[in-house]
Amino acid sequence: MDSNKIEALLKKYWEAETSQEEEQQLREWFRIHEAPEPWKETAAMFRYFDETKKKSLDDASFNATVVSHLPAARTGRVRKLVYNTLRIAAGVSVLCLATWFVHKEMQESTDPEVVDTYSDPKLAFEETKKALLLISQSFGKAEKQARKINMFNEAQEEIRKEKTTQEQKL
Repeated sequence: MDSNKIEALLKKYWEAETSQEEEQQLREWFRIHEAPEPWKETAAMFRYFDETKKKSLDDASFNATVVSHLPAARTGRVRKLVYNTLRIAAGVSVLCLATWFVHKEMQESTDPEVVDTYSDPKLAFEETKKALLLISQSFGKAEKQARKINMFNEAQEEIRKEKTTQEQKL
């Protein structure tokens, strides 16, 4: 097979368009012939594929190597008992701590009984009016700020719409 045909097959191979027969031709060519400099790495790759195809996982030395790297099995009943007991104790302690924190949080979050602070109803009414007026003023300021934010959001939406229409035109 000439180098032009090999080059064409390699191009098809790298574009994933070769058939199995064409790939077999490439494997055989690289196995038999000495590859020129630009194809040295490709030849090494095909040789690697051939070598790994010959290896088998049924090999006894492979099994021995894998088994030798496994940790020794621990079958101590006492060790299992201690391990399981510690797991249960940790779970119970987490449950107790969670219950204590929830109980403490519930105690802190419950409000004490509300007690009247004003004995004169007119004075209480005037103080309530002052508080509501203060809240009303704060809401007015917040509304002005919200309008500014809304104006900014509208401008941002217009820019996005313009950008998408420009992209669609392209």
